Amino acid sequence: MKTAILTVGTEILFGQIVNTNAAYLSQKLNELGFDVMYHYSVGDNPGRLEELIHLAFRDCDMILTTGGLGPTQDDLTKETIAKAMGDRIIVNDDAMKALKDHYEKSKRPMTENNLKQAYMPESAIMLPNDQGTAPGFWLEKNGRIIVSMPGPPREMKNMFEKEVLPRLEKKQDSVIYYRILRTFGIGESKMETVLLPLIDKQTDPTIATYAKEGECSLRIASKRKTLTEAEKAVDEMTGKVMDIIGPYVYSKDDENLIDVVGNLLVSKGITVSCAESCTGGLFAGTLINYPGISAVFERGLVTYSNRAKMEELGVKKETLEKYGAVSPQTAAEMAEGLEKKTGSDICISVTGIAGPDGGTEEKPVGLIYIGVRWKGETQVIKTDGRNVSRQWNRNYAVLNMLHILYKLVRDDQDR
Repeated sequence: MKTAILTVGTEILFGQIVNTNAAYLSQKLNELGFDVMYHYSVGDNPGRLEELIHLAFRDCDMILTTGGLGPTQDDLTKETIAKAMGDRIIVNDDAMKALKDHYEKSKRPMTENNLKQAYMPESAIMLPNDQGTAPGFWLEKNGRIIVSMPGPPREMKNMFEKEVLPRLEKKQDSVIYYRILRTFGIGESKMETVLLPLIDKQTDPTIATYAKEGECSLRIASKRKTLTEAEKAVDEMTGKVMDIIGPYVYSKDDENLIDVVGNLLVSKGITVSCAESCTGGLFAGTLINYPGISAVFERGLVTYSNRAKMEELGVKKETLEKYGAVSPQTAAEMAEGLEKKTGSDICISVTGIAGPDGGTEEKPVGLIYIGVRWKGETQVIKTDGRNVSRQWNRNYAVLNMLHILYKLVRDDQDR
């Protein structure tokens, strides 16, 4: 069933609130196998709202609306839907009873304008709202369906789960199943290029790439008659994708990198300490976002100045003078000094130029060196960020540090 989502409220157009309702409903409808064709947002203007209803029904069989069901004069969604659907507005007895019961239970007086919420299209089925006063409704007429729900997300989600979802499930003729692969170290354009043999031939399952800050995701989706058929199709395509980009994939379940790394560290009991310069504690702060990391995270040092690197980590003055703070030599000595200080299984360091200033032709903004001390050996990994912003370079450095830990711990066979 082709569907449109129509959110009503001038506050959305003003940017005063974020339209989370559309994202929530899209996800739920796609899980049910409904095709979401359009997202519309419109202010509290009945003329424009009616135009959008007619426009959406040119291509769609169903519209889900949120907002404009309250007691104030600018809440005109019900009246406008009734007009667009050729229905008339009447007092709905169920809605009136629910409204009066609400105010009696809350022991608050009901103002006259609240009675407006008991009116709805004559052909509509009232959808109770046990999180607020504005009921919704389900209107099915002339082969078209329009479902109207309140705008506050808490009320809308509760009504959708309890009242709308069971009705939609009865109209299901297919299901959509999808898996999201998370990758690091491959750009979106390169990912698409290497996957073109699969993408060019795709019908079902479909493949779509998404770029986010410093990493990329890949969605594999299938729409079939049954969930079992859809899962099988996605599994088969996942195997083909992994054959091509497997080394870059760190999760096949849409997990954040910190969650994957944290789980590996804790489950294997591998202790870790870090020494940070350009990231200024961001890596340590990211690690402790993982619940239970205290079992393995020993220490985090911010050694921003040369003096701190020498005093806290034993970096040689000659090293700093000869090679500079941003150098593979300094990164190595930071990691080695950290191991002597903490005795952690993995000691990881980072030094670089976050920007926006301070770069040179030899050492541009975004240059990062990551030192790792692991099983008696020292590695230094060079990464080249981009002069996007200071925060972007710091975040990218942290992602690289997490990915280095991921590869080390994933491949560890001694635990």
